[in-house]
Amino acid sequence: MNPVAEAAAALDNELSKRFIALDPGGYLLIYLDREAGQICAKHFTNVIDDKGLALDPETGKPIPVRGKVERTHTTIYRGRTAKELCIELFEKNSDCPITRLDHAAYLGREFLRAEIALLSGAEYIQD
Repeated sequence: MNPVAEAAAALDNELSKRFIALDPGGYLLIYLDREAGQICAKHFTNVIDDKGLALDPETGKPIPVRGKVERTHTTIYRGRTAKELCIELFEKNSDCPITRLDHAAYLGREFLRAEIALLSGAEYIQD
């Protein structure tokens, strides 16, 4: 890896450790459907408590950050590119669940990372 790429990767790693306020509109789990050639994003609802934790609206219990969680998504958004997926989520959707600009910016970055992985055949792991 070249020095500029190494420095950028180290910076991104550090920035990923910062505190982020969660979106009361919910969260998206992003994955690739390689067979269909699509980037997919499942939307899940949540409630944010006074401590900033995401709670399952059905159980009132905190949603774990790691490990498998059995929840039902509300919608699946799909696109062949990051741009198409952003248009589906933000422009064509009159009931867009994203309520925070920082969340929208994060999703744009993640959708682009997912697109690069889809086109290159690389593994995609959501940040």
